[in-house]
Amino acid sequence: MELLFLGTGAGMPSKQRNTSSVIVNARAEGDGYWMVDCGEATQHQLLHTSVKPSKLNKVFITHLHGDHLFGLPGFLSSRSFLGGDEPLDLYGPAGIKDWIETTFQLTKTHLTYPLRIHEVEGDGIVCETDRFIISTKKLAHVIDSYGYRFEEKLRLGKLDVERAIAQGVPKGPLFRQLKEGHDVTLEDGTVVRSEAVTGPAQKGWTVTVLGDTRQTEASVELARDADVLVHEATFDDATEMIAADYGHSTIRQAATVAREANVGLLLATHISARFNVDDIPTFVQQGRDVFPSTYVVFDGTTVTLEGDEPDIQFHRSYESH
Repeated sequence: MELLFLGTGAGMPSKQRNTSSVIVNARAEGDGYWMVDCGEATQHQLLHTSVKPSKLNKVFITHLHGDHLFGLPGFLSSRSFLGGDEPLDLYGPAGIKDWIETTFQLTKTHLTYPLRIHEVEGDGIVCETDRFIISTKKLAHVIDSYGYRFEEKLRLGKLDVERAIAQGVPKGPLFRQLKEGHDVTLEDGTVVRSEAVTGPAQKGWTVTVLGDTRQTEASVELARDADVLVHEATFDDATEMIAADYGHSTIRQAATVAREANVGLLLATHISARFNVDDIPTFVQQGRDVFPSTYVVFDGTTVTLEGDEPDIQFHRSYESH
């Protein structure tokens, strides 16, 4: 599983940061690419990556502020031009269906693929795939704003190849059946139990991505025990009152949520343009005073989760500031 940040700024694009968007890459788990938010120029940011718009099959919009969805009509349209013909599911707050349909009607935009729009109202499960359960909670912003929790189901235990061979299982398709939890019958009638040659099921990854929000208990609940929490941190200690007035969080407040939710890692995003690159060390320290595993992400930051234990690697996939 992997997160790729396309936009990490707040309000409007700046020279350092584009507006909000992050890709959830669940391709290794068999679910393809998902996008959370699609701020202005998100499709331009995609050009600097290996992710093709046609490969994205789900888009989750946290709320209907422009810096989180003004790039959506262009992205959906370009997906047609670039050969996208598979259905795309769009999730977002009430009103997103009217906004998209009106925009396309007025601009005579025609899509070459089915666009399935699902309006989110209230807390609960948004959708479920073979490998993931995706749920949401309403947060505390100046308009309806939601967070999304991407929870991977239990992974099947690893196949003990030597033990399977010792029980007479030939290499080939039967290995796969055993790994998938199915018992197999050999040619001589011997039944080999999957549980006898596989290890115990393992906990999958959980990632929570929040929309704009004040510090709220709903954030803690949605992020409970997640491996990664992506939380807006628009302001710092000195601008805490501004954060409160506009329904945003400081990095210290985001860190408090991370600590209370017992998450593994906090990725702070949606950073105000008032903070330049030189300000980030002080900004980060305010978060780490509360929650040591706090990082501020930039456009192009990629976070990889792989292996049996969390293995988080930060690197820049392209230069944008």
